[in-house]
Amino acid sequence: MSDAPEIRTTERLPVSVLTGFLGSGKTTLLKHLLTQPGLDKVAVIVNEFGEIGLDHTLIESSSEGIVLLNSGCLCCTVRGDLIDTLRNLFLKRVRGEVPEFDRVVIETTGLADPAPILHTLMTDPLVAARFRLDGVVTTVDAVHGSGQLDDQPEPVKQAAVADRIVLTKTDLVEPAKVDALIERLKRLNPAAPIERATLGKIEPWKLMDCGLYDPRSKTADVRKWLNEEAYAAERGHDHHDHDHDHDHDHDHARLDVNRHDARIRAFCLSFDRPFAWAEIAEALDLFAQTHGPNLLRVKGILNVVESEKPIVVHGVQHLFHPPATLGAWPPGDDRRSRLVFITRDLDKAYVEKSLDALFKSHASAA
Repeated sequence: MSDAPEIRTTERLPVSVLTGFLGSGKTTLLKHLLTQPGLDKVAVIVNEFGEIGLDHTLIESSSEGIVLLNSGCLCCTVRGDLIDTLRNLFLKRVRGEVPEFDRVVIETTGLADPAPILHTLMTDPLVAARFRLDGVVTTVDAVHGSGQLDDQPEPVKQAAVADRIVLTKTDLVEPAKVDALIERLKRLNPAAPIERATLGKIEPWKLMDCGLYDPRSKTADVRKWLNEEAYAAERGHDHHDHDHDHDHDHDHARLDVNRHDARIRAFCLSFDRPFAWAEIAEALDLFAQTHGPNLLRVKGILNVVESEKPIVVHGVQHLFHPPATLGAWPPGDDRRSRLVFITRDLDKAYVEKSLDALFKSHASAA
């Protein structure tokens, strides 16, 4: 992370990342969302236009790969890389070459790791100055979701880093199977609300504006963003408690759950004392550089001695978004620093011990 944090709020365009494994219903969900009131000024970015399946809604196209949909939305392909696409799309908006849009949805391929997209939004100066991550929305297929989580690492990571999880095709599965999948997803990602969509139908407000800032009120809902209580409720479901005695005749799914799900941890750390900014920034930076590949997401609110106001941090693997200063602490007397970690192969005790060692190293060097 950098020097003194500066406030970055809602003047930047919100970006929602829509991900999910192959056949989990991303396109069906997106097609429904684009018909909803208030979502007629959306720019959709896809890797290949043909994947989105919206051909019947096209009303105009351009040589630059941008098309207008009859809902009033835009759709464009990733040309070159995502940074170029976002830059060009914003410049065309400024020049009036495309209709003005007020948010962006990036639909990933089914095998995509969301982390590189989040890196792009955090690290490119022009992109970060014009766009902000609103949230990651992950679709999970109720029919095949359990098997996909058993057999593939990608859907596990997609669910673990989500801010919202949308369960699709629940009408095709018996309730007990749906309930079991929901419990499994809650263990992977305790804080992400799990919504159900039938034929892609869901209220947009359940998926949009799920980041730290509420564009309608221009205030921060830290409780909702961190959802500390969700991690506390899941303490009794530590993945270490799984039975690893493979000498018994366990079913295939149970063994695979141990192999994939058990690698993911989600927990919240709280700190009573305020930090010097250099102390906490250095500790998080060093920890991220050492454990980046397994540090799926970090987000939190910090009490630092240099600021009367709370500082927000948000990171993915080895990269952190420029820190932001909130206008005020949330109502109440709780001014603890709180950090949410979603990790792979790093448990809570190890992270606590490592950060404590980094704090002590900083103090001894000061």
